Amino acid sequence: MGKRILAQRRGRGSPSFRASGHGRKSPAKYIFFGEKETKETITGEISKFIHDPGRGTPLALIRYENGEKTLIPAIEGTYEGQKIEQGTNAPITIGNTLPLYMIPEGTPVCNIEIKQGDGGKIVRSSGTTATVQTHTPTHTIIQLPSGSLKEVTKNARATIGVIAAGGRTEKPFMKAGKKHAWMHSKGHYYPKVRGVAMNPASHPHGGGSHQHVGKPSTVSRHAPPGRKVGLVAARRAGRKKRK
Repeated sequence: MGKRILAQRRGRGSPSFRASGHGRKSPAKYIFFGEKETKETITGEISKFIHDPGRGTPLALIRYENGEKTLIPAIEGTYEGQKIEQGTNAPITIGNTLPLYMIPEGTPVCNIEIKQGDGGKIVRSSGTTATVQTHTPTHTIIQLPSGSLKEVTKNARATIGVIAAGGRTEKPFMKAGKKHAWMHSKGHYYPKVRGVAMNPASHPHGGGSHQHVGKPSTVSRHAPPGRKVGLVAARRAGRKKRK
């Protein structure tokens, strides 16, 4: 007698396979002050740095002079109690936030908006930074950490500097339990076991005298949930023939 395979149990959406929202602090994004940012500079202070579960970089709690506060990804080189400025006329120093068209070419930037007021969408993971390449009348071209170029609206805002926690990925986990806890906080399944290494009751590819699928691994789009594993609705399989 078989049982529900892992793919079926994951599809139910039970808590075992969902990212836990427990302990999450808040969305990390800029506050948009509207026209006030174009006429004057808004001053804030880095109150403290906090850890957000499931996020690779620490968050900085910013308290502005008008009493508002927000969380943004921490910038490398900033410190508690540091004064930061946000607006069109803010100086080009680490931690300050300006529209892209006011940032000189060659400046490293991070936490970049795609459209003005969206709070920051790209270049937000630990240790990443982009570079302002050139300006056009309506857009600014930036070079992403991958090396590719992206055109962004010139009024979109960005922060000067590099996202903190740059060496995070260089430290190995050493223990499977730590890796499991880290993956679980993001809602990822770990460890991933091959179907051919399982028993026949646990997976359609399981069983046999050796670890081999033993039948075509392609499967119909309309196959029942317990059978839909492998190459689902594949147009073709195997290596392509050389021309």
